[in-house]
Amino acid sequence: MKVLVLNCGSSSLKYQLIDMSNENALASGLCERIGIDGRLKHKGKEEYKAELEMKNHEDAIKIVIDALLDEKHGVISDVKEINAVGHRVVHGGEHFASSVIINEEVIKAIEECIELAPLHNPANLMGIRACESLMPNVPQVAVFDTAFHQTMPEKAYLYGIPYELYEKYKIRRYGFHGTSHKYVSQRAADVLGKDIKDLKIITCHLGNGGSVAAISGGKCQDTSMGFTPLEGLIMGTRCGDIDPAIVPFIMEKEGLDTKEVDTLMNKKSGVLGLSGVSSDFRDIEEAVEKGNKRAKIALDAFHYKVAKYIGEYACALNGVDAIVFTAGLGENGKESRQEICNYLTWLGIEIDEQNNSTRGKEIIISKDNSRIKVLVIPTNEELVIARDTKELLDK
Repeated sequence: MKVLVLNCGSSSLKYQLIDMSNENALASGLCERIGIDGRLKHKGKEEYKAELEMKNHEDAIKIVIDALLDEKHGVISDVKEINAVGHRVVHGGEHFASSVIINEEVIKAIEECIELAPLHNPANLMGIRACESLMPNVPQVAVFDTAFHQTMPEKAYLYGIPYELYEKYKIRRYGFHGTSHKYVSQRAADVLGKDIKDLKIITCHLGNGGSVAAISGGKCQDTSMGFTPLEGLIMGTRCGDIDPAIVPFIMEKEGLDTKEVDTLMNKKSGVLGLSGVSSDFRDIEEAVEKGNKRAKIALDAFHYKVAKYIGEYACALNGVDAIVFTAGLGENGKESRQEICNYLTWLGIEIDEQNNSTRGKEIIISKDNSRIKVLVIPTNEELVIARDTKELLDK
């Protein structure tokens, strides 16, 4: 079975074609500036870049299919070789605790969640509709960012607001990055040679957006992101946890409306707002090396917040067997991993300096005598989507 995995953003489309007989990615790529002018970066038999008009996501997906079929850099000879399409869908609300085969009922439920993810779900739906049009007989599967976290108990997902507001508007904590947390926790169990049902694992997905999850027996018990991806860690441009009273205070002092304050919290805060340098952790690390004090404050605050969540979740799980770092910074930021773990020596964690120097590679970075294992596991959300797609269709 060959599965085309699609991750549709508002003006972008990431894709992979995965052969599920060996789980190898045959091709991958990115369509950018959809609705503006259109750019394609494709990697198949060889790499290929082009500027092509993409008025909408249907145009982009047609260009992807053409690239996959191309005699020179394609990897298939007939579109019928694509047996299924797996879509990343950001928000499934309380409707979905697992991946599902897409039908009109599923599409309606995704539409109902648009108000919970107004930037993401509409784009995900565009991709689904485009595939319906271009590949009408190919089954499609929705894999939700929020689904993995649906095992959280009420004590973890309810906010301290009137319960009626939860009942009326489903205001609760949902969590995101679910496919990443699911993949790396299972992979950590495999690396350690243990059954995930016997493990308590804390996973740290650290990129421009970041979240931490507490996982017991393979099921999520808590996670740092909430009703939206704004809650939790200090991130690239997101503020993370703050006193809610700060929002009306800033609105009044700065004369901002709701949309403007939302932009401030989501796009102008985080390490960008603290450092005044960048939302990219690599730029901030470079600024720290040059003696930039605000950049150091931003980085210190980020490390502190991640460590606090790990400590909190060690308590919530009543113990922890393994801590996993993943995503861009988690996989490549050896200094950040070390600084975070420096707060956790009370847990009996000891980091192997040589192993921790590795970038983007699956490895145990704790010493052999470390009471808790610390691992770096490169995430593979596309593979999770492809696996879920195959599993559902095999049934």
